[in-house]
Amino acid sequence: MNKTITESNFNFPGQKSVYKGKVREVYNINDDLLVMIATDRLSAFDVVMPKGIPFKGQILNQIATKFMAQTEDLVPNWLISTPDPNVAIGHLCEPFKVEMVIRGYMSGHAAREYKLGRRILCGVEMPEGMKENDAFPTPIITPATKAEMGDHDEDISREDIIAKNIVSEEDYIILEDYTRKLFARGTEIAASRGLILVDTKYEFGKTKDGKIVLIDEIHTPDSSRYFYAEGYQERQDKNETQKQLSKEFVRQWLISNDFQGLEGQTVPVMSNDYIETVSERYIELYEKIMDESFSKASIENIQERIEKNVLEFLNK
Repeated sequence: MNKTITESNFNFPGQKSVYKGKVREVYNINDDLLVMIATDRLSAFDVVMPKGIPFKGQILNQIATKFMAQTEDLVPNWLISTPDPNVAIGHLCEPFKVEMVIRGYMSGHAAREYKLGRRILCGVEMPEGMKENDAFPTPIITPATKAEMGDHDEDISREDIIAKNIVSEEDYIILEDYTRKLFARGTEIAASRGLILVDTKYEFGKTKDGKIVLIDEIHTPDSSRYFYAEGYQERQDKNETQKQLSKEFVRQWLISNDFQGLEGQTVPVMSNDYIETVSERYIELYEKIMDESFSKASIENIQERIEKNVLEFLNK
């Protein structure tokens, strides 16, 4: 049986509410702190898979919190502490209801739209004559509305975001600026590790004193796509598939099993052996992206461990 955490039902001191997203659960403590639990749930095509992936929550949480430390000189973030491998604790924020997606290359969703003959994505023009996985002349920002669990994120243009007052123009200018700065830093870090940061998404919130900060995950394989830099151009020239580090391998497996999250489709059964390979792949992703070995925390009694570590932090 997989030793994973796929949901939590904690009752911490001062707990006001719980928000359950696709893969994270966020506890509001005294309208002051947020305790974010990175579960082992796996989401693809905006659908949560029935089984958890061992160590996935630890991996995502550690990549995100370490990248926040490496970018806090550029963009402020919500983080205060990581008392447990699966947990981040930070300042209470009101999240913006958009995800800031930035693309350096025409891959994934952008490539699928391009193949359908579309040249405008989220109000941004994509040049003629591109092929899948080519670099854009400059990175493009293609926002998406933030969906509730079970719903699909939807493309939206900068103009619509401002016109519908989802985000004020003043705040949106800051979100764009922060997005470009984070992507530039992420690109530098990736290059130092023999990788290309292809595309990613960032989420932002506003603290009680009105400060815009980075929240949630950053540069993880769930929120980002990476290519191996070595051989990239050669593969492009030969029209070969790029070697990549991302959750795309799960999406491709699902597509090959006739699932893309569309109405009427059934999630294929993931065997324990396949789950194990996904777990191993996530560890490989961590080690390549972070350029360090992954240290596995015990997955015996995960819930007890998390509760103990969070309570120790809160009691301080």
